[in-house]
Amino acid sequence: MLKRVLGALRSGHWPSLVGAWLHFEVSFMVWLLIGALGVSIAEEFGLSATQKGLLVAVPLLGGALLRVAVGILSDCVGPKPIGLVILGGELLAVVWGWLGASTYPQMLGVGLLLGIAGGSFAVALPIAGRAYPPAHQGLALGVAASANSGTVLAVFFAPRLAQTVGWHGVFGLAAVPILLTTLLFAWLVRGGGALRQEGGYRWRQTVAAIFRRPSMYWLCFVYAITFGGFVGFVSYLPIFYHDQYGLNLVTAGSVTALCGLSGSLARPLGGYLADRLGGLKVLLVLFPVIAGFALGLGQLPGLIWSILLMTLAVAIMGFGNGVVFQVVSDRFPKQIGLASGLIGAAGGFGGFLLPSWMGLLKDATGTYQSGFLLFAALSMAAAVSVAVVLQRQRQAQGRLGGDGGLD
Repeated sequence: MLKRVLGALRSGHWPSLVGAWLHFEVSFMVWLLIGALGVSIAEEFGLSATQKGLLVAVPLLGGALLRVAVGILSDCVGPKPIGLVILGGELLAVVWGWLGASTYPQMLGVGLLLGIAGGSFAVALPIAGRAYPPAHQGLALGVAASANSGTVLAVFFAPRLAQTVGWHGVFGLAAVPILLTTLLFAWLVRGGGALRQEGGYRWRQTVAAIFRRPSMYWLCFVYAITFGGFVGFVSYLPIFYHDQYGLNLVTAGSVTALCGLSGSLARPLGGYLADRLGGLKVLLVLFPVIAGFALGLGQLPGLIWSILLMTLAVAIMGFGNGVVFQVVSDRFPKQIGLASGLIGAAGGFGGFLLPSWMGLLKDATGTYQSGFLLFAALSMAAAVSVAVVLQRQRQAQGRLGGDGGLD
């Protein structure tokens, strides 16, 4: 299997894949930096559970809003120049967090600006996808997107550094990897990549055409569960484990890093398995498993059981992220930048909603149980939707002998 995977990776332009991975890695790191430092920031400003949830959710909302525009520009201008612009925006955000942002509203502003890092998704995936032939795009996209392991760097190192330099200082230190990544990205990624059509890139017509396809809405929904769950939980877990189980900042960050690492490592495997078995068949199994883990977490078990269930749940969500984008690359091969931007925006919006409702429901009910139960219900709804799509695809294949399904 390893030999087969290495052969697949050599079939395309691997320096571009490395550049895409680095871009996504550092962007994901700074995107979740506020979540990693959420306990320190919340203690300084004396925030309620609702305010804490909003604080860590705002960068995810900013990323969701920007991914659509980044997806369009990635197809129109090319992902490489847009990727460099994103890195510049990230640098401005961390400098603001370092030298300013002394109030809660200002930190919300920093979080919104940090949302530009979420746009990396619509840059890294098109670069990786276009660098490889269709037969290996699931693996290439999975490898590039495994750079959401940047969450591990953020939640593991940021709390430790904050004990020495303070949380403002951590934002200043984040400027260093951003600058290094900018240089490497410019060097490794080959130029070009913009989609050219006669008369220019007609993005309005392309957007309209994409949204006439029901599969776009469905993919947005399922990705809001897998990616939204992954990024939402990883953003909120330091606060959850601190408030629910009394863990200190560093220990809560270490637990979150373990969960984030499991999801990041599982993503390429999800893309690879989807290439071989079919994405829909894999998703049909994944969503009930996610729902089961969420129900278990909703019981608020002891610390060890909670860590075990959460690590497994986040791993399955990461696995599912790779599976979903194998389906995306299969259904939108010529609009992968725009499609990844739109679907990625839905994932980011799902990530915004999860910590928001976790905080709101905690204040409203006095327990985190209701937040987990809501996520379990949404996961089961996603499972039902996959079963419907798979059934329609089988019926269409039987009638027409084609791909069929929810087009």
